[in-house]
Amino acid sequence: MSIDAARLRATIPFFKEIAPDVLDHIIPFMYEKTFKKGSIIFFEGDEGDEIFFIRSGAVNIHSFDGVKKVILAFLQEGDYFGEMALIKPGLYRSATAETTQLTRLYTLRRNDFEKLIMDNPTLAFHLLGDTMERLRRANQQIYDLTFLNVRTRIVKRLIRLSEEFGATTPQGVRIELKITHQQMAEMVGAVRETVTKVLLELQESGLIRIRDKKILLPDPDLLERKLREEN
Repeated sequence: MSIDAARLRATIPFFKEIAPDVLDHIIPFMYEKTFKKGSIIFFEGDEGDEIFFIRSGAVNIHSFDGVKKVILAFLQEGDYFGEMALIKPGLYRSATAETTQLTRLYTLRRNDFEKLIMDNPTLAFHLLGDTMERLRRANQQIYDLTFLNVRTRIVKRLIRLSEEFGATTPQGVRIELKITHQQMAEMVGAVRETVTKVLLELQESGLIRIRDKKILLPDPDLLERKLREEN
């Protein structure tokens, strides 16, 4: 099945600024792949020669610290990943990518991606900006895991998720992800039982509500103030 340029631009923000003639040139080198829920796209330590763009579905990026899994990021339609291993041949994947639902991806191999960057040098700066932001978040996550208690890590993660995936409703900001207690534990580096206890405390204090595995923040500003007061 051929890839439609208009759909590619509409679905993946990365391609919106690319000249039509350049995009038409690169599309024949792109492939679409479909993965079932729970599929591993690549493992940490694999050699990387492809970048992936999410047409539909969702992917989590996680690492293993030798004891437990740590979720580094949730990615959805329009996001891309796997770009760091394309910087030069021989680099290995720094984390594992796994689908959390039926997912369709566009893929582009290193050689073809390099041609795209050479024809559009400004894309390199865009790519670098995104990579630096991901690095900043990873450093922040390392700091949080090292120095903050579990309750604070959970509250910070809820605030961040509300900023990235939140939908404003009359009742507050609803995080448009169904997050299990185990997934939250893997995001904040804690055991599931502790996460369950903290989430229950936050519900009892009225700071969050949970419906159908989706978390609602009735007053995100209040939650941030509580976070500052506790630290």
